[in-house]
Amino acid sequence: MAALMVGCTPNEGRQPNPGENEPHVITVWTTETLPDRMAKSRAIVERFTAATGVTVDLVGIPAHRFKQMVASSAASGDLPDVIGSISLGQVRTLAASGLVNADLNASVILALGEHTWSPRALELTREGGKQLSVPDSSWQHLLYYRKDLFAQAGLAAPKTYADIMAAAKKLDTPQMAGFVAANKPGQAFTQQSFEHIAQGNGCEMVNAKNGITFESPQCVAALAFYRDILKNYSGPGLQDIDTVRNAYFSGKAAMAVWPTMMLDELAGLRTDAKPSCPECTSDPGFLARNTGVVAGILGPSGKQPAQFGEITSWTITKDSDADPARRFVEYVMSDGYADWLAIVPEERLPVRAGSPGKPAEFTDAWKTMPVGIGKQEPLGKFYSQDVLAVLLQGAEEVRHWGIIQGQGDLAGAALTELPIAKAVGDVTTGRAEPKAAAQKAAASLRSILGSVK
Repeated sequence: MAALMVGCTPNEGRQPNPGENEPHVITVWTTETLPDRMAKSRAIVERFTAATGVTVDLVGIPAHRFKQMVASSAASGDLPDVIGSISLGQVRTLAASGLVNADLNASVILALGEHTWSPRALELTREGGKQLSVPDSSWQHLLYYRKDLFAQAGLAAPKTYADIMAAAKKLDTPQMAGFVAANKPGQAFTQQSFEHIAQGNGCEMVNAKNGITFESPQCVAALAFYRDILKNYSGPGLQDIDTVRNAYFSGKAAMAVWPTMMLDELAGLRTDAKPSCPECTSDPGFLARNTGVVAGILGPSGKQPAQFGEITSWTITKDSDADPARRFVEYVMSDGYADWLAIVPEERLPVRAGSPGKPAEFTDAWKTMPVGIGKQEPLGKFYSQDVLAVLLQGAEEVRHWGIIQGQGDLAGAALTELPIAKAVGDVTTGRAEPKAAAQKAAASLRSILGSVK
């Protein structure tokens, strides 16, 4: 009986099959290579081995070498059994090369309860009915805004283009920008920030028929909106990932576009990036308590709110040692899931709310997880429950150019060559009109698409 129990995943596991108790060693790749994250991941792996008897060789693979390492391993017939912490684009790269075991990925989700996952996370990781990966978490771009200033001015939360423009106009002063967002060409952050704004207006980079659509009226209008708000109600010059954060942290911006990774910094829980607003000197949590967040944004031509975000995943490879590989992913998404999220909660918003018996098990645990470097506190100490609810629901509004249309390679290449970031820079600095910039970017995207194909 003891031998049989060793083969079970403790809470949500299933009865072992014959032969499951034989020694197994599997190789698991992860793109999380920072030493502290690797150490915490190894602790989860050790608990899995203790529970199942399956030994795991955990290997960190730098994200910038992912394609090269995958191609080399596939050519030599030496793929790992499982690959984790991979983006939607990386999932599509693996799938396009026929390197994923979609049936085993689907079996993990069915075994643990498909209804416990975010429907949008599952949609983004499927193609043609095939489950390309097992989604584990998300991070998202958000529109951060000063709740205190909005309340004083009688403004509604900035959920639409009209809301955002009206608030920026009313709150912009010589001392405070109404709205800050990246517009520096040559940076992926600029494209992602614009994508966050543009998708809610129905702007798509490509359609399901593999046609580039960036010169559409919806994209031209989104570029015009981005130009107008930055020209009239923002700080001077080009803005990038650092200047946008610094403006909001110093109390000199009423709204800012930035990813969820800013949540712990905004609460004063990091030593390398702290709020510097006048009130923050005596009250480090001032900005966090007075910040609201909006996930999906709706433009006048959009059908539903949308935001830029990323879904990270595990996937089981085609050449895996099938049963122990499946058991490993099941474990990390069940008994090991809270520990996995806790490695870096501000970057890992759960896309699996709970187990069938405890529907909110993981979202409730996430709210209490300490974040920060040095001093650590749960996000719930600084942010209201409505902010946490927006964060946890945000995955349902995530959109990602090219992914749902099966053009993950194009999306990845576009983030390398950055024609959209150039269009944003040209438009917001007055070097080009929105329509001309959109047409030029679309021509570049067609060239990139041809190269990808």
